Amino acid sequence: MKPSPWFVPWRAAALAVAVTLCFPVQAQPIEAPLSQSVSEASGPVSVSWTQAVEAAWARSPLHAEAQGRQRVAQASRQVADSWLVAPPSLDVAQREGVSAATRGERETELGVSLPLWRWDQRDRSQASASAEAAWADASQQAVRWRVAGLVREAAARVRLAQAELAQVNTQQQLLATLAQDVARRVRAGDLAPADELAAKAELLGWEAQTSQARWALQAEMSAWQTLTGLSAVPLAEPVAMTGAVQATADDLAAHPEAQLANLGVALARARVASAAQLAGAAPELGVSWRQERAKLGGAQNSVALSMKLPLGAATHRQPQLAAALAAQDTALAEQAQTQRHLGAQLELAQAHWANTQAQATNEQERARLLRQRGQWLQRAFSAGETALPDLLRALSAAAQAEAAAARQQAALAQAWARLQHAQGLMP
Repeated sequence: MKPSPWFVPWRAAALAVAVTLCFPVQAQPIEAPLSQSVSEASGPVSVSWTQAVEAAWARSPLHAEAQGRQRVAQASRQVADSWLVAPPSLDVAQREGVSAATRGERETELGVSLPLWRWDQRDRSQASASAEAAWADASQQAVRWRVAGLVREAAARVRLAQAELAQVNTQQQLLATLAQDVARRVRAGDLAPADELAAKAELLGWEAQTSQARWALQAEMSAWQTLTGLSAVPLAEPVAMTGAVQATADDLAAHPEAQLANLGVALARARVASAAQLAGAAPELGVSWRQERAKLGGAQNSVALSMKLPLGAATHRQPQLAAALAAQDTALAEQAQTQRHLGAQLELAQAHWANTQAQATNEQERARLLRQRGQWLQRAFSAGETALPDLLRALSAAAQAEAAAARQQAALAQAWARLQHAQGLMP
C-alpha cells in the first residue's frame, strides 16, 4: 500500500530527531525573536567547557572573594617573613628646666623600640602563613568546582529545552502537512469537513506548544547568558558507560571539597601552635640617644640599650589559645562532615546515573513502538480503514513518546555531568 505524501516528511523528521538526540545542537543566541525557530537562527560560535567555566568564574562574586583570601594569605606571609613581630616605634622626649635653678637646662632623647619575635615564634608564624596560603589555594579550587557545577546544570537545562523545542517543532510541521492533506481530501470528497476542523484544531494546539517551548528555551538561554555572558552552550560531555561510574568514597581524596577540608584542619592546627607563642606582648629592644645641655652651654651625649621583657604572658595567652583550639575542633568536625557528605553525594549520583540509563532505554523503545504504530495507522487511514481521530491520537502519543525520549537523553547527559561533578572532576 502506498503511503500518502505527508507520511514521508514524518519519517524524515523522526530520523532527524534521532540524529539530534545523539549529537546535541548548539544553543541559539537569546537575541533571536520568538517567532524564529531554532533551525532558522544563525549558528553560534563554538564554545568549549573550559571557556564556559572561565567565563562564569570571571563573573562570579566568589571570584573576588577567592582573590581576597589570596591577598590575605600573602599579607600574612609577609608579616611572618619580617624580622620584627610588629612595626618599630620612635620615641622622642625633651625636658627643659622651669625653676630658677634649672632654667636654661635642656635634655633631649631620641629612641627606637624594636618588637622582637619570641623563641621559635617566627618559625611557627611562617608555618601558619604557609598553611593559610595552601588553604586559600584549595578554597579557590573548591569555589571553581562549585561554579563549574552551576555551569553544568545551566547547560543541561538549555539542552533539555532545545530537545523539547525540536520535538514540538517537528510535530507541528508534521501536523501542518497532515492538515493540508486532509483539506485536499475534503475538497475531493474523500473525507468529511469535520475531519478538516479536527486536523486544524490539533495543529493549533501544537503551534501553542511550540511557542511555549521556544519561550522556555529563551528563558534558559537568558539564565545561561547571565551566568557566563556567552550566547552558546558547549556540547554535552562525552559519556563513558564504564570506568568512572565504579568510583568509591575512597577515590574522593583529590576532591576539591575534601582537599579544602583537610587543609582547613592543617591551618587550624598551625594556628593553635602559633597562638601558643603569639599571644601576649612581644619583647622590645630599645636603642636611644640622649643629649643633656647645661645652663652654661655645655652638652653631654650618651647612647643607651634597653630590653623590655613582658612577664606573665601565659595567663593572658589563654583566650587566644582557647579560640584557636575551638577553631581546630570545628575544622575537624567539618572535615568529617565533608567526607560523609561527599560519599553520600557520590552514591546518589551513581544511583541516579544507573536509573537514568534504564529510563532512557525504556523511553527509546517506547518511542519506537508508538512510532511504528503511527505508521500502521497512517496506512490504514490512507486506505480508509481508520478514522482521523484514531490517527490523531496515535500521532499525539507517538509525539509525546518522542519528546519523552528526547528529554530522557538530555537527562542522561545531565546525570553523567552530575556524576562527574560528584567525583570532583572539572568539565
